[in-house]
This record gives sequence, structure tokens and C-alpha cells, in this order.
Amino acid sequence: MNNRRVFLQQLGMAAMAAMLSESAIAATMGNMGSQIGSHKIGLQLFTLRELLLKDVKAVISKVSQIGYNTVETYYGYPGAYAAEGFWGLDAKAFRALLEANQMSSPSGHYNVTAYLSPDGNEDVLKSHIETAAIVGQQYFVVPAMPTEIRTSGTIDDYKHMAEKFNRAGELCKEHQLKLAYHNHAFEFKDQGNGLTGYQTLLKETDPSLVGFELDIFWLINAGYDPLTLFKENPGRFKMWHVKDMDRADKSIYTEVGTGRIDYKSILAQAKLSGLENLFVEQDIIKIDPYESITQSLKYVKGLLG
Repeated sequence: MNNRRVFLQQLGMAAMAAMLSESAIAATMGNMGSQIGSHKIGLQLFTLRELLLKDVKAVISKVSQIGYNTVETYYGYPGAYAAEGFWGLDAKAFRALLEANQMSSPSGHYNVTAYLSPDGNEDVLKSHIETAAIVGQQYFVVPAMPTEIRTSGTIDDYKHMAEKFNRAGELCKEHQLKLAYHNHAFEFKDQGNGLTGYQTLLKETDPSLVGFELDIFWLINAGYDPLTLFKENPGRFKMWHVKDMDRADKSIYTEVGTGRIDYKSILAQAKLSGLENLFVEQDIIKIDPYESITQSLKYVKGLLG
């Protein structure tokens, strides 16, 4: 009888443990979804750059219909993939277009090459910050380093850039904005003693002024693990660029969920990252662009639950 009683007690404890385990798993998945929510899944508009040049209003309408609630802009670039203002619209008109489609833009990429250059001209930077504020953005993103740093930047160069970022962050704060930096792969080059330019930026920037938009594709392309980066720098990565990598060739982009990047594991650490907004992006698309961004959105929403 005593043996039977012990057996039943053990069986009950095992069942309770299983239930607690299932609850913990459910809670973890729930936290993963509630950390950003499906309403925080945005699209980096560079993905549709050619279509935007033809008809910005039609593109924004279509992106909204597909199910995106936010977009990230790019602004101030000459050449084939840019136009005056926001594809022919000024900041107020572009914000009105977003609002008419029940959308917003929490973040924008801005061309601040003039500010990052040796003469450090702040005029363009200040003008772009004012533009971001009019659009209603919360993050002002530096999308890349000047060419000379991309190709041959030293640790001292990155320290200088960190100083520039801190100053820009102060100017952003005056307009209730926060600066963020978007990486590629070159920042992760070993500069000696295992130190990289990206580590220098993380160390030398003021967290109250400067955040980071982590392009997960380029991080993995450079051979780094995002989960390790989150553990070493918790809370610094307020935004992500979510795009996938071809299973056979790490230089080729593909729709999110069809490539080699394990976004399920990465999204499970969203809270540790500090994630507030994520943006789907695909630099080169080989299928219909709207079908591509639909596939990616569906996959990410499925992970968030």
C-alpha cells in the first residue's frame, strides 16, 4: 500500500511538472509575441525602391493592404532609387499618406555623409532630423559609414564615429528622437586582438543617446551569432532588419522563412535584445515584389503567434 501511495504521489508530481513545463513554454511563446506584436512588423521601403519611383501612393496603399502597419523610410539619397523628398512628397504629405492608410513610420534612414565627413557639417544633419520629426518618427538611423571607413577604417576611426554619433544623438534628443546605427558586414572585421569596429561603437556610444538597428543578415554573413551579441550587449538593439539568406549561397537574399537563418530562435530572445520594431527587408527580389513581402510577413507573423 505504501509503495502504491508513493507511486501515485510521484505520478502526480510528474504530471504537475509536465503541466508547468507546458505553461512555461506557452508563456515564453506568448512573451515572444507580445514583446513587439504583429502591429510592429514593418517594411523597409528600400525593398520596393523601383516601384516607389513610379507611384508612391499606390505602393503605400498596397503595402497596407498586405498587412504591414509600419514602414521605414530612406531619405536624402541622389541617384536611381531616390526622388525629391519622399518620392515626390514632402514630409507632411508623406505622413498624411501613411495616416490615410492606417500606417506610421517609426524609423527612417537618412543620408548624413556630409556630417560624418572630416569637416563635420551639421546643417544637413539638423535638416534631416527636423524632417524625421515631421514624419513622426522616433528613430533617426545612420545607414552606413563613409566609403573610406567601410574599406579601411581603423579602431581610431570608429572611436571618432562614436563621438559623431553621440553628438548627433544629442541633436536628435532635442526633437524627441533617438539615433540608431544600421550595420553591414564590414564593421565586424577583426581590427586586431579580436576587437572590431562594431564592438568599438557599442562601447564608445552613450546608450541613452544611441541605439542600434541590427541587420541580422549582414551580422550572420560576417560570421557572428546574434544571440551572443544580445547576451553581451543586452537592450542595445532596438530595431532589427529581418531578411533571409539563401541556404546554398550566403551572399543571396531570399524571402524570410525560406533561407538558412533561424528566426524562431532569434525572435525568442527579442526581449534580451531590447527589440521595439522589426522591419522586413530584401535587397534583391527574384519573384513578384508584392508576393515576396507577403510571404515574409506571413512567416514572421506566424512566429510571433
